[in-house]
Amino acid sequence: MTKKIFRSICLAAIAVLLASLVLIMGVLYDYFAQLQRRQLAVQTDLAAQGLMAQGMEYFDGLQLADCRLTWIAADGAVLYDSASTGDLDNHLDREEIRQALATGQGDSTRYSNTLTEQLFYHARLLPDGTVLRLSASRYTVWVLLMGVLQPVLVVALLAILMSLLLASRLSARLTRPLNQIDLKDPLKEVPYEELRPLLSRIAAQQEQLRRDKEQLEKNEQIRREFTANVSHELKTPLHSISGYAELLANGMVQPQDVENFAGKIYSESQRMSSLVEDVIALSRLDDGAPEMQREECDLYDIAQNAVDSLALAAEEAHVTVNLSGESVRFTGVSQLLYGICYNLCDNAIKYNQENGSVSLSVRDEGREAVLTVSDTGIGIAPEDQQRIFERFYRVDKSRSKEVGGTGLGLSIVKHAALIHHAKMEMSSTPGGGTTFILRFPKL
Repeated sequence: MTKKIFRSICLAAIAVLLASLVLIMGVLYDYFAQLQRRQLAVQTDLAAQGLMAQGMEYFDGLQLADCRLTWIAADGAVLYDSASTGDLDNHLDREEIRQALATGQGDSTRYSNTLTEQLFYHARLLPDGTVLRLSASRYTVWVLLMGVLQPVLVVALLAILMSLLLASRLSARLTRPLNQIDLKDPLKEVPYEELRPLLSRIAAQQEQLRRDKEQLEKNEQIRREFTANVSHELKTPLHSISGYAELLANGMVQPQDVENFAGKIYSESQRMSSLVEDVIALSRLDDGAPEMQREECDLYDIAQNAVDSLALAAEEAHVTVNLSGESVRFTGVSQLLYGICYNLCDNAIKYNQENGSVSLSVRDEGREAVLTVSDTGIGIAPEDQQRIFERFYRVDKSRSKEVGGTGLGLSIVKHAALIHHAKMEMSSTPGGGTTFILRFPKL
């Protein structure tokens, strides 16, 4: 950046220098032209006085190096010309001659065919009616430039050297505050107010990176905990199955107890199977469930299917399950919506009181489909309400073991709700039951 600023300043300085030289040369060109005209008029007056005093003898031995003297009769005939000894054309049509005859003196500028260059002309009317004219070559721009070339080159060289020096110092001075910006806290000291939007964006990006890093660390911690929890949860039923099977294999179980042991092996294997299925489901939800297709769903029908699937479990737990509401259709993933209804209803049954009840309702509230699941269960303590959606977190670990919960049901509900951009509310009182409300936008 320093080099770019340095080059820009140098180019600007050189451009200004060249423009100044062109302007100065233009002014000098006009100034010297006016000066040359005045000098020519003075010389013409001096020559006229000499001619009037000496007559034709004035031209004897006259040597003119830088100008041309012409004496013209009143009828335009050339009486004398210092640049030519032959016959010349009649000069009565010359502009300066006509002016001199009319007003006493005349000026003009034109190209001379005789001398093949551009000339200044000044003519003066003499008392005898003749006209004396003096002409001189007009300085061209290149002649003027060559005349002042040496001082111009010296000035230009000094200007360029000063420009390089100033550009070097100025570019270093401009970029020094930029190099001193603290990227960890870019808004701590803003060197130029114009940089504030950029530094604000950098600060926002760094804050986002910090949050992403924290989230990654949190996710990594969750992953490690999840792996440890899965290993622990799988290890327990595997140990039980292995122990029961070993007893059966060694013939250490009485015939009348074989059925009981086989039932325990089956129960533990089902628990392990449920855990594996929930882990797979969570893994898919973490990826956003890309293989699941969205379609038009009826939330009431899905809730009815979940209630029907849990009818036997509710009967065994002596819990009454009721579904009310109306048909509400919107675009969603039916499999995930079923999982939400099933897991919420399943938890409400497992953690309910004896002869308790579970109420599900589906309502159409315009832009939202609202699912409500309420129970008369044991409730959730305030300190546990923020953690119930964590994987493998159980409010009542002893009861969870009795009812066979995996501790992943509410995690599945949370992720499925996020995929549907649903808002979830929860209220609970220990011993007074729990209510979940999910609001699905109709996409």
